[in-house]
Amino acid sequence: MSPGWIDASLFRDFQAEGTAAHRLCTMEDGWVERFGHDILISFKRVLVRERLIQELKEWADGIPFKFERIFARFVPRKSEQREPPRLICGNPTENLQTIATERRLKFGIDFGAGFSVGLFPDQRENRSFVRHIAPKRLLNCFAYTCSFSVSAGYVGATTLNIDLSKKSLARGRENFALNSLSTTGHRFINDDVMAVLPRLAGKGEKFDVIILDPPTFSRSPGGKTFHVEDDFEKLLVDSLELTERSSHVLVSTNCSTLGEHALEVMARYGLKAARRAGTLRRSPPLPDFPPGTGASSIWLTLR
Repeated sequence: MSPGWIDASLFRDFQAEGTAAHRLCTMEDGWVERFGHDILISFKRVLVRERLIQELKEWADGIPFKFERIFARFVPRKSEQREPPRLICGNPTENLQTIATERRLKFGIDFGAGFSVGLFPDQRENRSFVRHIAPKRLLNCFAYTCSFSVSAGYVGATTLNIDLSKKSLARGRENFALNSLSTTGHRFINDDVMAVLPRLAGKGEKFDVIILDPPTFSRSPGGKTFHVEDDFEKLLVDSLELTERSSHVLVSTNCSTLGEHALEVMARYGLKAARRAGTLRRSPPLPDFPPGTGASSIWLTLR
């Protein structure tokens, strides 16, 4: 058994806090994540996939942990070549959807919807921080399935969710329903974030928490592209127009070329360009993600 697997005590800690969406193993060219009773293996080489399947069974016997299905997805170099995970172990007639919990909140998982299944475990502590600071109004840019907004809504916030995908926003509404949260007071805008932010500023809208966790690359129906390395600074500056004093802004990315140091440089530039002052705070490390894996994140607190 390779050393990349989490130990039994950490697994029990996740169980005790009501978290069933987390990383189980990380190794070179592959990793394993748990979503409820289902397993998702991500791999860059077939030999790594086979090794992870074998080690998963040995690890689960030692915990003990009984899983139901194994899905696997190939991680290509180009994001446009990504495909949905494939079922490699389990009942092929079962629904491809399930529910996973994170600190007792419920989130819908769909292994058939695309490369991403509906929840990013590496944002767990950032979602927890949103619950901790209990915002009044949260703006969720690139909202995907609205997990940050569910976390905010759970502690009484109203939210505005923007995403290019109607299907993702519909799944976001379903996540509210899974947690018995009304969508009253929560808005869902199917549009390009970069086009919406200036409109919100023109209306004088303000938010005390803003989530900026963009994809590495996206293309709007009108043909406009977003490249995180080129466009993140403008995204940050535009979003700062919508903040108040003491607002919090999450600056986060999975782009491998933008680590925490690069995000800090960008954040300081954004503050200067927007003529704002603020403090920077790195997100705490995750016990199930080795250093240098998962999303890089910085929290800005405006002054």
